[in-house]
Amino acid sequence: MIKKIYVFLFDGFSDWEISYFTPEINKSEQFKLVYFSKDGKPVKSMGGLQIKPTTSLNEINCKDVDMLILPGGSAWEKGENIEIEKLTKNLFENGKSIAAICAATTYLGQLGILNDLKHTSNDLNYLKGIAPNYCGEENYQNSFAVTDKNVITANGIASIEFSREIFKTIELYDDKNIEKWFQLFKNGIWSE
Repeated sequence: MIKKIYVFLFDGFSDWEISYFTPEINKSEQFKLVYFSKDGKPVKSMGGLQIKPTTSLNEINCKDVDMLILPGGSAWEKGENIEIEKLTKNLFENGKSIAAICAATTYLGQLGILNDLKHTSNDLNYLKGIAPNYCGEENYQNSFAVTDKNVITANGIASIEFSREIFKTIELYDDKNIEKWFQLFKNGIWSE
């Protein structure tokens, strides 16, 4: 059975934060990337890339989602994108994987999802400042990317580490090949 990975797109999303994992996942016949926006209408990335999503938020059946990926972007800092709250909470409560990077981590913090999980963000004070409901400070990790249970978080300069955590979670490759991929893209080292 093909597993579906849903990527939330919105005006101003950080396009580079999804650029490492999407080609790798797209090559696999085990997974299908589903790009969605709140209304299914085209969006423009922070880099000006015009994208027509595959579907809209209202057309998503939670049972079909194996992973939800939330890229960063200033919309999170402005308190936008709240329309995905029901979907996000439902997936979390049902043990589905959620991956958030950069400012999207503040959204998970605001929802209380990070309170009892090890996690990271751009900075602890940044997270606390953007997400006033956040109270998981004791679980904050000063790391590029962290996975705990079904939640992956990463800071905004860690697109490659974020991708590696996604690959591990979905078991895209075995550990050896994930590390090989990581060394190539992070350090420019290729080993046979």
